[in-house]
Amino acid sequence: MRILLSNDDGYFSPGIDCLAKTLSQIAEVTVVAPECDRSGASNSLTLDRPLSLRRAANGFYYVNGTPTDCVHLAVSGMLDQLPDMVVAGINLGANMGDDTLYSGTVAAATEGFLLGVPSIAVSLCSKVGRHFDSAARVALDLVQRLQARTLQDKNSEPVLLNVNVPDEPWEALQGTVVTRLGKRHKAEPVVRAVTPRHETVYWVGAAGEAQDAGEGTDFHAVANHRISVTPLQVDLTHSAQLPMIRNLLAK
Repeated sequence: MRILLSNDDGYFSPGIDCLAKTLSQIAEVTVVAPECDRSGASNSLTLDRPLSLRRAANGFYYVNGTPTDCVHLAVSGMLDQLPDMVVAGINLGANMGDDTLYSGTVAAATEGFLLGVPSIAVSLCSKVGRHFDSAARVALDLVQRLQARTLQDKNSEPVLLNVNVPDEPWEALQGTVVTRLGKRHKAEPVVRAVTPRHETVYWVGAAGEAQDAGEGTDFHAVANHRISVTPLQVDLTHSAQLPMIRNLLAK
């Protein structure tokens, strides 16, 4: 089994190191990750300059681009064979609700999915990062389950999973829940500041608090010490509005 790993925190992050060591128990693992932290890069591709691919002392490859660049480069040009799976993470911090639109971690997995490869984005819901091993164990279990499914059904459709794991010891986790994405309140306003050179600059405000966080959402699962697994899709069509727009344009 061949697994491509990437992330948005950078090739030097403890999350991807832990994930690589864990998944290496069952697969041939290749790491291609950004050379620096590209959190919030979303699904951006670098089109205005060439990309460079280098190899670090630990064997990980790194790219001077976005998480999407990393997966696209690896699958489309670097690897001799298509990977059996793409796993992105382990992200330091949750990627729930609206976060998925901005997340470079989810974007890396999405790129794998768009290229026809089953893909998983894994995030540790913490700003501290005490239990990457718990998230790695979750990823290992999911990879094995998906691989077994693929072996049983060669024509099975690739999946794109967004996984959020509470930052707790494995023994403290209260099981796994299949969830939908919740929703946050509107983000806080930008913060204006003045530099020592008297230039006005703006910091993007923090994400809003959870708004739609009831039972069945990713927010609810993590708040109750459960692993959240959300299947994602890429189709952005608002199907329910198609008749209304057709009527609007017919007048």
